[in-house]
Amino acid sequence: MLKITQRPGASPRSLFLLLEGRLAGPWVEELDAYCRKMSEDDQQCTMIDLTGVTFVDVAGRSLLARLWGQGAELRASGCLTRCVVEEITKRSRMGSVNEP
Repeated sequence: MLKITQRPGASPRSLFLLLEGRLAGPWVEELDAYCRKMSEDDQQCTMIDLTGVTFVDVAGRSLLARLWGQGAELRASGCLTRCVVEEITKRSRMGSVNEP
């Protein structure tokens, strides 16, 4: 199960998402649909707090990487989520350095 809590961000159009539970299986699509709906409503997810996440599968990592690439900050604590965030941000930075 995944619980998504929305909070206002620093600007009127920005939102902060607090995730709790497992970002895996059908819950990845749930978060993706939630973020797409935010975009349709002209709102931007500026920060995703993963401190309450207990597991992230491959699809969840891919979604987080895409959201990070769209400008969302990923906040993590604990070994699992810190490793996921480091993997996403390091891989993306390395890719941009190697591109022409």
